[in-house]
Amino acid sequence: MKSFRKLVRPYILWSLVLIVVPLILIVLYAVTTGGNRLVNIQFTLDNFKKIIEPIYLTVFSKSFQLGILTVVICLILGYTLAYVISRFNEKTQNILILFVTIPMWINTLLRTYAWISLLSDNGLINSLLQTLGFDSIPMMYTDFAVIVGLVSDLLPFMVIPIHTSLCKIDKSLIEAAQDLGANRFQTFWRVTFKMSIPGVLNGIIMTFLLSISTFVIPKLLGGGQYMLIGNLIENQFISIGDWNFGSAISLLLAAVILLAIRFMKKIDKDETEEE
Repeated sequence: MKSFRKLVRPYILWSLVLIVVPLILIVLYAVTTGGNRLVNIQFTLDNFKKIIEPIYLTVFSKSFQLGILTVVICLILGYTLAYVISRFNEKTQNILILFVTIPMWINTLLRTYAWISLLSDNGLINSLLQTLGFDSIPMMYTDFAVIVGLVSDLLPFMVIPIHTSLCKIDKSLIEAAQDLGANRFQTFWRVTFKMSIPGVLNGIIMTFLLSISTFVIPKLLGGGQYMLIGNLIENQFISIGDWNFGSAISLLLAAVILLAIRFMKKIDKDETEEE
C-alpha cells in the first residue's frame, strides 16, 4: 500500500499543477475584475452578464450552427463507416479502425495546412479542375472550407463510439429478428440502430463540443473572419487581454463539457445495467 502511494504521488502533483491550479485561476478571473495580474480585484458577475450581449450571442449562434452541421455530416459518414467496419471479422476491424485513427496522430495544425494546399485558389483541387477545362471554384474562407476541416478532424470521434456500440450487439438478436420475418431495413432500424444509440449519442456529444471549442481550423480555413467560441476565448486572452471575460466564457464552456460527460456516463451505466 505504501509503495502504491509513492507511485501515485507524482500523478497527484501533476494533476494539481496542470489541472486544479489553472481551474482555480479561471474561476477566480471569471468572478473578478481588475486585469490579468490579480491586483486591485473586485468580485463581480458582470463577466457572465457580458456573454448575453448581442455581439457575443451572434458568436454562440454561429458556433452552434457550424457545430450542428458538422455533427450531422459526421453522423451520416461516421455511422456508415462504423457499420461497414463492424461487418468484417475482428482482425480486419482492428486494422480498419487503425486507419481511422491514424490521422489523429498528426498535429491538427499540419492537417489544416494540408487542407489549405488542397482548397486554395491555386491548390490541387482547383488546378485539377482547370486542367480538365473547368473554372476554378473559390473554396477557401467559406463555410464549406471550415466544415470540411472540422469534419475531417472530428470524424474519428464519431466513428469509434458508434463502432464500439455496434460490436457489443448480440448477433443472435439480429438473427432472431430475421427469423421473425423482419426485412433488412426493419432489422437495422429496430435492432441494430436502436441498440447503437448510446454510441451515437456519445459521438454526437463529443463531436459537437469539440467543433464549437476549436479555434485553429476556423482561424486558418475561415481566414480570420470566423469568430467561433474557441476563437473568442483565444482573442480575449491573447489579443484583447481581457482575461476576466475570457475566463468566464471558458468556465461556461467547461460546465457544458462536464454536464455532457456526466450525461455520457449515465448512458453507459444504463447500457451496462440493461446488459
